[in-house]
Amino acid sequence: MATYEIPLARHIEVADRTMAFFFEKPDGFKFKAGQFMRFSLIDPPETDAEGDSRTFSIASAPQEDDLMIATRLRDTAFKRVLKAMAPGTRVVAKGPYGSLTLHEDAARPAVFLTGGIGITPFRSILMEAVQDQLSPEFFLYYANPRPEDAAFLEEFSGLRGKLQRFTFIQP
Repeated sequence: MATYEIPLARHIEVADRTMAFFFEKPDGFKFKAGQFMRFSLIDPPETDAEGDSRTFSIASAPQEDDLMIATRLRDTAFKRVLKAMAPGTRVVAKGPYGSLTLHEDAARPAVFLTGGIGITPFRSILMEAVQDQLSPEFFLYYANPRPEDAAFLEEFSGLRGKLQRFTFIQP
């Protein structure tokens, strides 16, 4: 797989204790909605037994300008360093990997059952579906302990008018 050294563009809070990190997309970089990458810190100021690399689903859709990942902010050295990174700080990204992608049969519904930060590959798939005006019937069941814990909640609520057949269920 390809390896890239990419700079952080910005980061934002997307839910309680959850941040999205936007990295500059390398020229010519291609991926399928739903895939993931391995991110490694370069010379981090601290480390722990869990190491300096983590695997993240790509939360952005292929047509979006940046590569976005999102994570809950547990108290680990990796996540502390990631949260404190200034724009322009570079990381090593390898990939993309994986085959958690949308099927190609428009007559078959797409059903996504997820919770917490597991939403990230489905965000990528749904944002691509909006862009490409895909027509399968979509069902998103997204469980969280509290609405404040649900990353991208407003975005998913807004998809009802953008996808022809979209059902969003949040218990």
